Amino acid sequence: MFETSKHVTYEDAGVDTAEGARAVDAIKQMVAETNRPEVIGGIGGFGGLFSAAAMKDMEDPILISGTDGVGTKLVLAQLLDRHETVGQDLVAMCVNDILASGAEPLFFLDYVAIGHIEAEQMAKIVKGVADGCKLAGCALVGGEMAEHPGVMRPDDYDMAGFAVGIVDRPKMINPENVKVGDVIIGLPSTGVHSNGYSLVRQVIGVDGIIPGTPEAEAKRVELEQVLEELGGISLADALLAPTRIYVKPVLELLRGGAPVHALAHITGGGITENLNRALPKDVDALVERNGSEMGWSVPPVITYVSEHAELAPNEACKTFNMGVGLCIICSADDEAGIVAALENMGEHPFRVGTCVEGTGEVKYTDEQ
Repeated sequence: MFETSKHVTYEDAGVDTAEGARAVDAIKQMVAETNRPEVIGGIGGFGGLFSAAAMKDMEDPILISGTDGVGTKLVLAQLLDRHETVGQDLVAMCVNDILASGAEPLFFLDYVAIGHIEAEQMAKIVKGVADGCKLAGCALVGGEMAEHPGVMRPDDYDMAGFAVGIVDRPKMINPENVKVGDVIIGLPSTGVHSNGYSLVRQVIGVDGIIPGTPEAEAKRVELEQVLEELGGISLADALLAPTRIYVKPVLELLRGGAPVHALAHITGGGITENLNRALPKDVDALVERNGSEMGWSVPPVITYVSEHAELAPNEACKTFNMGVGLCIICSADDEAGIVAALENMGEHPFRVGTCVEGTGEVKYTDEQ
């Protein structure tokens, strides 16, 4: 038996339930602003409620779910004390994945583990999640804030999320429709998005620096200096640019009847290890590349990190998105119409490559 000489409360153990309650109060309005008509009630119950009545109008409704985190990009956010956008990263990583099947995201839940809850900081984090949900058109129906004293530093936190979407089976995107001769269209990324930050951290020299220390402040000043090679912005701004959410333009494209054969979200593993997930076993993707130059404009921050890490082209293409966040595969005959439809939405699509006979792999033109 363990013995103690004094009365110990939950707060004595490091968990501030009062601050947790203030944090919940601080986020209620921003959560409510993400509601869809199907949401029943609000946050505060033991589960998020969402009506499935609309599914009755579908021929064969398929629920599609996805879960992910932000990864070590959070280390940079904590070092720079910038927490407003990482929530969008979290939502993007989940909803862009389920979008690849043609699914409309319905609702989202988040989980934040933190050393010590501070209502103001938590509100900034969850605001990013709510902003991401608005961009994706899905409702933030619940979540969890877990205080982990003694396990995490007071200012340390990690995030995970979970999205559920729906698609009618006859309209579901199926990579088996991809044929030799199809073309691959790209939609631009906003930069590094949320992958490759273990390498990024080494390149910019932030590993082992504890937020709030003089060393951290010196590094913050360094990272916030404007660099010409980044187009006149700082590394801090470029590396914390949130992951782009592609849901609305792609769903508008699909609802307009565009004959899309496959979609690929370019995440961890870069082009090489994501575009192949949108291919059948007898087709390869031949991506335009000439040495370190891709067939489109690569964001300066990706070029900066790749060059400072001395990455060979193949290594860069399986680490970063190289400026393409989402790929759309369609027939060559339909390319012009799809590109025009995207441009009418204000998008800037570009040709990534073509589909050729093969074994379901991604290859590059400079290797032919």
